Formats: sequence, structure tokens, C-alpha cells
Amino acid sequence: MRNSYIAFLLLLLLVSANVRAQDASGCASTLHELRKLVGDPSFPHRWEEVAMGDGKPLVVSVVERNGALLIEFMKTGEGLWAEISSAVVCRKGADLEARMSKEQIRLGPASNLVLRFALANGGVFTLQRHVPNQLQIATHGWSGRFVPAAMD
Repeated sequence: MRNSYIAFLLLLLLVSANVRAQDASGCASTLHELRKLVGDPSFPHRWEEVAMGDGKPLVVSVVERNGALLIEFMKTGEGLWAEISSAVVCRKGADLEARMSKEQIRLGPASNLVLRFALANGGVFTLQRHVPNQLQIATHGWSGRFVPAAMD
């Protein structure tokens, strides 16, 4: 009886380790891993919003700081909109998701009341890349279409 209990525990540990390994391969927490996840070694690290209603595009930067992904949204002429530190981006079907806790997101003065309410306890940004040079980013109550930004 004791041997079958030990065998069962070992099997459970192996299955658990395999599930964690599969989960880890579908997520990225560094720029290199993100480029691998999207299958594009030259995935742009800076994106500019197009078709915004106010003429002040958001500029999204995906960079690595202290070995972790940082996703920064800057509103042209207004400053910080939102910043996600220690971001983890995971594959969810054909899309990608950046999930964050309330501790990982910092909202800036350019964020509106709707965004502040929607992300008060953390949230999810969905990233869709239906066309090679476009990125659709969305969260509850907001979405935007982005193209690679020209480098300064």
C-alpha cells in the first residue's frame, strides 16, 4: 500500500512539472522570450497608435528593465498613460495576453477615469496581430490599433 502511495505521489509530481513546463513555454517575461513567443526575432519594441479620436496617439514601448518586461503606454503631449512592470505575456489561442496585478500597473496622469476604474485591481491587455505590421491592443473599455513607430 505504501509503495503505491509513493508511486502515485511521484506520478503527480511528474504531471505537475510537465504542466508547469508547458505553461512556461507559452509565456514570455523577457524581450527575447517575447520575440520567440510571437515568432518574430525583429518584433518591434515601440508601437504608435493609429486612428485615435483625439489626434494624440499612444506610444507603446515594450522593453526589458532589470531582466523583466516593462510595457509603457505614453500619451503624446500628455505623458504617462499606464506602465506594466514585471509583465508576463502568454499565448491565449491566436492572441497574446499581458495579465497584471494591481501592484504591477502604474497609471499616469494621462489615464482617464474609465481606465482607472477598469484596472483598479489589475487586469488584462489582449494583443492581437492579425496583420504583420499592426498590433491591436485592448483591455476592458478601451482598444487601440498600433503600427511600428519610427525610431528617433
